Amino acid sequence: MSAPQAAPARNASRAVWLKNLHQWHWISSALCLLGMLLFSVTGITLNHAAQIEAKPSVTRQQAGLPAPLAASLAAYAAAHDGERAALPAAAEQWLRDTWSLKAGGRPAEWSADEVYLPLAKAGGDAWVRIALPDGAAEYENTDRGWISWLNDVHKGRNTGPAWNWFIDIFAGTCLLFCLTGLLILKFHAANRPFTWPMVGLGILVPCAIALLFIH
Repeated sequence: MSAPQAAPARNASRAVWLKNLHQWHWISSALCLLGMLLFSVTGITLNHAAQIEAKPSVTRQQAGLPAPLAASLAAYAAAHDGERAALPAAAEQWLRDTWSLKAGGRPAEWSADEVYLPLAKAGGDAWVRIALPDGAAEYENTDRGWISWLNDVHKGRNTGPAWNWFIDIFAGTCLLFCLTGLLILKFHAANRPFTWPMVGLGILVPCAIALLFIH
């Protein structure tokens, strides 16, 4: 193919590549928009967690198990002493009826005289303790506020498998967004002389700060 014929072919191929890159770039940016805003804001709140005052709200409640349920839990505890195992279905139902708690099969810590159920959650903490000799139950719930909740969501702390999957998919979409943006820069770099100096600056600044100031 002669040079005059090759140039239009190269231009056509370049136009197809740019069209596809722009399409994937805007699609990935649209999918990432809310996640990027969320993770950017919570990145600031995490970085200044010591300066953002949190006032935890603690709620405590007490109740007594019915005697038959307490007896069955005591027998269950004797068979699972020192183990971590989920509460029996009857005990989980009692928690739902009494405090609207959903244990969801979470493992509890069993001993001969007590069962302790941790209920960790984003933005706070909760637990239930049941004294087996008399069936006395205690529930404590700690809420550290919406900023703490957002920070835990950022870290994927106590957020469940669905959110953890979202973080992985979101990270992959952000990677696609960055790579397509880089390739678009490459195509336009010839007409924009500051493209690669700006890219280099974006790489150099965080690397220099990490090497010089992180110890």
